[in-house]
Amino acid sequence: MRPVTDVALLRDDAVQLPSGPMLALRRGAGPGRPFLLVHGLSSNARLWDGVARRLVSAGHEVVAVDLRGHGRSEQTEDGHSTEQSADDLAALCAELGLAGDREPIVAGQSWGGNVVVSLAARHGGVAALALVDGGWIVLGKRFATFDECWAALAPPLFDGLSFQALRAQVRRWHPDWADEGIEGTVANFGEGPGGTALPHLAREHHREILRSMWEGDPRPLYPRVTVPVLLVPAMAPDGDDERRLGPLAALELLPDARASWYAGADHDLHAQQPERLTADLLELAARVADRPG
Repeated sequence: MRPVTDVALLRDDAVQLPSGPMLALRRGAGPGRPFLLVHGLSSNARLWDGVARRLVSAGHEVVAVDLRGHGRSEQTEDGHSTEQSADDLAALCAELGLAGDREPIVAGQSWGGNVVVSLAARHGGVAALALVDGGWIVLGKRFATFDECWAALAPPLFDGLSFQALRAQVRRWHPDWADEGIEGTVANFGEGPGGTALPHLAREHHREILRSMWEGDPRPLYPRVTVPVLLVPAMAPDGDDERRLGPLAALELLPDARASWYAGADHDLHAQQPERLTADLLELAARVADRPG
């Protein structure tokens, strides 16, 4: 297991949106173009720690965000959808002054990829996108009804699970991850009754987000995303896995897209392979710097 270093490069912060929730952040300072890092469903900003600290070490400003209802961010009664989360990100960028020369490169993982496609297409204000094993998820194609979708993808119940047992289980699942990836996964949970682990994202809100993913389709938005895009699928570009059809379609429909295929990688490849992903993101930053205008 690789050790964790330079954790002090990142600090916790929070921003109150003018007409929305308080969003918790993990931030790092740097003179280079900012990166905005967006997690997946029922995840949190700390899964990006390995990538974030490497980007900061390379001279970039980094903002990793807990979306509403996730991590340390405010719990809200409503607004748990792909579109609302994209709207929250647009408001966050405005609050942080991420505009003009500071337009961010925005990376979204899994459902977060769908969110950042919505952000770029509907709001603009981004310099580039990185879609990390997401951004092409269309659950309505996989499941005929939402009930079938929920039956297959509902989160497991963690009744009475201690943090010690949770941490040990995550280590068994991911023996090749660095400690920061393990701790980032544990940070998906807060303390429940009796000190047990309880997911930050309420089960009913998890269901609402899944419904928005089942009802939504990012593909009609692709032609409106004119900035450079990096696709990072956790699979090989060939073979018989039909999951590859999503990124292949995105490569066709996005005006300026390239792909870096991670054959056999974990879905949370940002936690599993932070060094390689950071190198890919820095190449994306170079594409932005070399772009005319």
